[in-house]
Amino acid sequence: MLFMFRVTFRRVIRKKSTEEFSCFPYIIGLLNCLLFTWYGLPVVSYKWENFPLVTVNGVGIVLELSYVLIYFWYASAKGKVKVAMTAIPVLLVFSIIAAVSAFAFHDNHHRKLLVGSIGLGVSVTMYGSPLIVMKKVIQTKSVEFMPLPLSMCSFLATVLWLIYGLLIRDIFVAGPSAVGTPLGILQLVLYCKYRKGSVVEDPSKGDLEKGNLEKVEMEIGKVEMNVTNHMNGHS
Repeated sequence: MLFMFRVTFRRVIRKKSTEEFSCFPYIIGLLNCLLFTWYGLPVVSYKWENFPLVTVNGVGIVLELSYVLIYFWYASAKGKVKVAMTAIPVLLVFSIIAAVSAFAFHDNHHRKLLVGSIGLGVSVTMYGSPLIVMKKVIQTKSVEFMPLPLSMCSFLATVLWLIYGLLIRDIFVAGPSAVGTPLGILQLVLYCKYRKGSVVEDPSKGDLEKGNLEKVEMEIGKVEMNVTNHMNGHS
């Protein structure tokens, strides 16, 4: 996640624009962290058996919320509406899930079953969200909006969570990573294939720069001519 902030949002802040980056992965990531933090708390799990989930996803909530707020700040008016229309229902859904699991069920087993099942679906969606970016990579033959550190970090995270889930024998933890690991490998394959086309030039931008250069040259020529005439007049 730190890679995500340094690579993607450093660019967003520098350019003061969200460009072609999508807010969807970060909002789904926020929901995923909220669900698995709740899943790891003693309200749902038995005592602190899933304490690592609480610590890791607790930090994830802070980071993902920061990403969403930065994205919202630098998004266009249309982009801000899109963020709000996506984030508000997501937070409402989490609130409903938390309330139902806490008050409708009276044992840890059924609470874990409810929250874990929903968390499993959300995690699969989160790991599948890069498919949007991968489609763009294939269409443009450019990895400009799929940085290598982000892809590598996502791949390593899924592998580690898969190993942890298998060790504690929890399908709700290991399951999403079983989907995320192949997708992470696919991202790395696409990066290796299209990395040479990472710089996409805008033809219109090139024409504009060429026109500006010609104008500058003309102005320099005029100045030189004026200086020459002025010197000839004095002579």
